[in-house]
Amino acid sequence: MPFQILLNLMIAFLWMMLNGNWTLPGFVVGYTLGIAVLLVVRKFRPEPFYLVRLWAVLKLLGIFMRELLVSSFVVMGQILRPKLNLQPGVFEYRTELGSDWEVTILSCLICLTPGTLTLEVSGDNRVLYIHALNMTDADEMAEGIRSTFEKAIMEVTRS
Repeated sequence: MPFQILLNLMIAFLWMMLNGNWTLPGFVVGYTLGIAVLLVVRKFRPEPFYLVRLWAVLKLLGIFMRELLVSSFVVMGQILRPKLNLQPGVFEYRTELGSDWEVTILSCLICLTPGTLTLEVSGDNRVLYIHALNMTDADEMAEGIRSTFEKAIMEVTRS
């Protein structure tokens, strides 16, 4: 992936040099041309195209920002109510993520989302114990984590 980025930048600067156009639009045209060249040449290279992974990272950040915003408003709504109607609880979440890095990212994303907290990770990195501020259904919460964070992390790390 770093080789592809470097090659794309080199093509962009070569384009700017050949045209004598050292402006931002000249760079954008050269960079776009570099992407096209890399798409043609990628059939001869074993690694995946770098923009696919970049898109997956941006998608993960978007999912996190959405979850952060939604959960922040839910927690603020709970705090501002005159009578608290909370059902806190701890549930066990079994993950398909295997590496330390993947599990760490997942537990950090869970902790950064208001209303949830990763309490512990099992020794084999397969089970996370999560505390939720308002837990009505543990299976529903686990499926929400699996369909958002875990799926997006797999796209980033396994593409």
